[in-house]
Amino acid sequence: MIRAAVVACAALALVAATCQGDMRQTPAYSVAAIDTAHVPPFSGQNAHALLRRQVDFGPRVAGMAGHAAQLGWMTRHMRDRADTVIVQEFTHSASNGRTLRMSNVFARFNVNARDRILLLAHWDTRPTADMDRERPNEPILGANDGASGTAVLMELASVLSSHSPPIGVDILLVDGEDYGPGEPDMYLGAKHFAANQPPDFRPLYGILLDMVGDRDPRFPIETNSYEYAPEVVDRVWSVAEQIGLGAMFPRTDGGRITDDHVPLNKAGIRTINIIDFDYEHWHTHGDIVENTSPVGLEAVGRVVTALIYNGG
Repeated sequence: MIRAAVVACAALALVAATCQGDMRQTPAYSVAAIDTAHVPPFSGQNAHALLRRQVDFGPRVAGMAGHAAQLGWMTRHMRDRADTVIVQEFTHSASNGRTLRMSNVFARFNVNARDRILLLAHWDTRPTADMDRERPNEPILGANDGASGTAVLMELASVLSSHSPPIGVDILLVDGEDYGPGEPDMYLGAKHFAANQPPDFRPLYGILLDMVGDRDPRFPIETNSYEYAPEVVDRVWSVAEQIGLGAMFPRTDGGRITDDHVPLNKAGIRTINIIDFDYEHWHTHGDIVENTSPVGLEAVGRVVTALIYNGG
């Protein structure tokens, strides 16, 4: 993802914000009370084990052994749990002259439900440690930036398999988000999916999970998300508040981040980004398992699970 260095308060046309970065403290949209009685548990420990398993494959960059190994393992995991799994294979001619062979994994639960939500994360990792002074041209392990969101959605697949959801849920694991170095070679899987959606695909909204595994997690509101889909932001942050996680989901401005949600919004899928960008190991060789924690994984997993089992 790419983050704007400065976000001017005047640019936040849809946000009641102050120049100190405070967003509106009460939802602008009607949000129903959350019933927790029928929400199944979500295990941050299980998700963290799935994060660790991904890192064990090594860098997951197109053309590397870890990329192929994760794709096979991840696809089997989803096929054992979902009603339907589609692997979208595609190629991309990168600016460095390489032809990249990539794959999105699209898993569907409760396929006959009309009302659906889309959940996505990227599973690839950065081919360069461009924010590191040491070995900047070598690939990173991507424990947080790549493995964390994928781990939450893979654990969620187990929850959905064991507890039939009341709405349709589609999980999209996208490739090529972080290839780079610039935007023409980024968000590749999201761009491909946006241009090649399944027939009659009309989700109510989408939620992107990115970098949710920090040891000190905090998820402020990302600016593009609020401008594209303020009602979805209000829904998700209200759920977090109602289940006791409001401190981790503050209604403050986290800045504008270009990420996989942007091409989906441009394609008409109202999508927000849950992201903790305050991560000192971003795009460095310090993005390792030891710098992650189950805490954020469980928090995000609990919010999304509560949302699903309350009908979205």
